[in-house]
Amino acid sequence: MLHDPLHRTLGDFQLTVVTDRTYRLDGGAFFGVVPKTLWNRETPCDDRNLVTTSLNSLVVQTGEHTVLVETGCGDKLNDVQMHHFGLDPRRDYLERLATAGVAPDAVDVVINTHLHYDHCGWNTRRRADGVVVPSFPRARYYVQRTEWERAREQHERDRASYLSENYDPLVDAGRMTLLEGDRELLPGITVEVWPGHTRGMQAVLVHSKGETACYVSDLMPTHWHLKPTWVMGFDLYPLETIANKHRLLERAARENWLLVFTHDPEMAWARVELRGGKPALVAAG
Repeated sequence: MLHDPLHRTLGDFQLTVVTDRTYRLDGGAFFGVVPKTLWNRETPCDDRNLVTTSLNSLVVQTGEHTVLVETGCGDKLNDVQMHHFGLDPRRDYLERLATAGVAPDAVDVVINTHLHYDHCGWNTRRRADGVVVPSFPRARYYVQRTEWERAREQHERDRASYLSENYDPLVDAGRMTLLEGDRELLPGITVEVWPGHTRGMQAVLVHSKGETACYVSDLMPTHWHLKPTWVMGFDLYPLETIANKHRLLERAARENWLLVFTHDPEMAWARVELRGGKPALVAAG
């Protein structure tokens, strides 16, 4: 399991993966229409078909800025929600960041790929007096406007995944920028919209000295989802997920990207190549 921060260099940038905690998902939901006889060959589960997954965020230190991609599930879920989502009760993510050398007030930019509770939970925190405040007091937050609009719909299909306290206070205070498509946020830090999981989900590309890393988020949440047709049951637009996975994997193989996995409990990052047109993992070095 990914418990300790992982570090590596990308050009002139420093990358660190910090895990909030683990949680357990139903394997059928995690792999959609893929039969258990196939996914269980690669993915362990318990006797209730629950798969242990992880909540991995990425810290990018450019030398001028500290960027945080995703913020785990936070401290605002109640006991019923915690049980329903199979979450580890630990709530020490901010301390884990500090151990990795990242104090909350050192973060300049927070990027949410989308607004499901397990990707933006530590955007804010609840003080002892019950008031919700930004967890990263100096940071500018970014997400796609289409994602925020979907979250505000509170549609019966996915409203359980959206917790307004994670983002609305930031929007109301002018701290969260609602993006309108692909954009370079800082030199070397770009977001690109890759629909499938949600309409407004974005990936984060990090470029330095000819090297590229890509935080692919829930387009491909783990290395187990490398096969383009292994798509989560949570995806709102599964056919778009498949098409965009093909497109991303071809580009990642051609340009030798380092892929960073958001929910992988075993492998924080890896590179891929195409063998006979099929994606395959290669060493992440």
